[in-house]
Amino acid sequence: MSLPNLTSQYATTFPELVRPATPAPTPDPKLVVLNRQLAIELGLDADWLTTDEGINFLLGHTLPETTAAVAQGYSGHQFGNYVPVLGDGRAILTGELTVNDELIDIHLKGTGPTPYSRPGSDGYAALGPMLREYLISEAVHALGIPTTRALAVITTGKTIQRETKHPAAVLVRTGPSHIRVGTFQYARAHNDLELLTRLTNYSLARHYPNLQPENTGLGLLTQAVHQQAELIADWMHAGMIHGVMNTDNMTIAGHSIDFGPVAFLDVFDPHAVFSSIDYMGRYAYGNQPVIAEWNLARFAEAMLPVIMHPHDEQVMTQDEAVTAATEAVMTFRTTYSEAWGERFRTRLGLSAEDDAASLGTQLLENLRITSMDYTSFFAELANVASSGLIPANVAPELMAWYKSWLELNPDAQAVAEHNPVYVPRNHLVEAAIEEAVTHENLETFNRLFDAVTDPYIRRNELVDLERPASLAFAQTYQTFCGT
Repeated sequence: MSLPNLTSQYATTFPELVRPATPAPTPDPKLVVLNRQLAIELGLDADWLTTDEGINFLLGHTLPETTAAVAQGYSGHQFGNYVPVLGDGRAILTGELTVNDELIDIHLKGTGPTPYSRPGSDGYAALGPMLREYLISEAVHALGIPTTRALAVITTGKTIQRETKHPAAVLVRTGPSHIRVGTFQYARAHNDLELLTRLTNYSLARHYPNLQPENTGLGLLTQAVHQQAELIADWMHAGMIHGVMNTDNMTIAGHSIDFGPVAFLDVFDPHAVFSSIDYMGRYAYGNQPVIAEWNLARFAEAMLPVIMHPHDEQVMTQDEAVTAATEAVMTFRTTYSEAWGERFRTRLGLSAEDDAASLGTQLLENLRITSMDYTSFFAELANVASSGLIPANVAPELMAWYKSWLELNPDAQAVAEHNPVYVPRNHLVEAAIEEAVTHENLETFNRLFDAVTDPYIRRNELVDLERPASLAFAQTYQTFCGT
C-alpha cells in the first residue's frame, strides 16, 4: 500500500516558524490503542495502520518524500509570565491530510528531543499521560466540544525516568491546526509585518474561508474571540477544567488542545483546581472565562501591527487600532454570556421564551451549597422531566428550584440528549490507566472509553461508571502535565 498523501503546507509556508525535527528511534514499537473510527473519518486504512509499515508511518519514521516533519515554534504567557521562545519540545508535526477539502494536522507527542526542547528535557512521554489524553480528548469530542482528537497510542520500547521508571509512548493526535495565540506572539516578536500578515491571511484562509473582512487582522481577532467564547461555554457546562490555559494552549481555530492536567468537576465548585502546578488557582474552573479573555487581549496585542496595516498600508493610527482591538476583545463577554445561557436552555429543555440563564445561575448556586455531584445531577434531570416527580430527600434550595423548573414544562427528550450520563470521572480515569500501565490490561480502559464516547445513553451494565468518587479522593486528587 502507498503511504497516505501527507502535505507540509504549514512548514513550507512558514519556514520562520518551524525547525526540522526527526522522531527518535523506537527500538520495539507496539500499537496500544488505535481509534479505528477516526481513522475511517480521515480516509485512512485502519487495518494497514496496525501493520509494521502503518505503525512506522504513524510514528513519523516512514513519510512521503515530499513531507518534512517539523517542530513548531511559538511563544507564550505561562501563568501570566511571557516566555519568548517555547515551541514543540516533545512534539512533531509530520504533515497534513486533506479531508473534505480541509487540512487536518497529524501531530505526534513524545517523539524525543527537538530543537525547541527545554534544557534537561528528554522530549519523551510516558504511556500513562498519553493514554489519558487519548481517552479525555475523545470524550470531549463525544460531548460535542471542538477538540484535537486522538488517533493512536504506541509504546516505543524505551523506558524513561520520571519519579519512577515508565514505558515511553507516542500519542498520535489530529486537529484543524496547531496555530496558537502563542504562534502569533512568536511572529510578533520577529517584528516582521510581512510574516505577521502572512500568518494572518493563512489562518483566515485555513480556518475561516468564508470570512472576508475589510481589515484582515481585525477580522481574525473578532472570529477567534467568538470561537473561544463558544468553546469556554462548552467547557464550563461540561464541568471541564483545562488546568493550563497558557496562551500557547489557546488555538486560533477555537478547539481544545493539550490535555495533560485536564480534569472534570466532582461537586460543583467555582474554585476547583486539580493541576499540581497551579499553586495560586489561576486556572481554577470559575476563572476560565476571565483567563480566556485575558489570553485574547494578548492575541490582540500581537495583532496590532496587522490591524493598523491590513494590506501593507496604514489605515489606522496605533490609538485607533488599540481601540478597535479592545472593542473586539470585549465582545467575548457578550458572546460567552449568550452561549452559556443558550446551553442552559438546551440542557434544561426550555423554550426560547424562558429565562434559562437566570434559572441556570440559581441552580449552580444551589449545587454549590448542597455539594451535589455535578454530572449525576444533570444526568437525572431527564427522569424528573418525564415523570414530574422530584427526587426524595432533596435539599430545600433544590426543592424550590425543581418546582420552578417543572412549571416551565421542560422537554424531557431534549434534556436527555444534552446531559451526559458518563464523563471521564477522575477516579475512573486513574484506575483505568493504572490497570493499563501496571498490569498491561486494557479491559478497564476500553470499557471506560466505550462509555465516555457514547455518553448520553444509560446502560445498566455500566452503572458503576456513574458513581462519584469518594470524598477523600475528590479532596486530594491532582493532575499532572505528564512531561
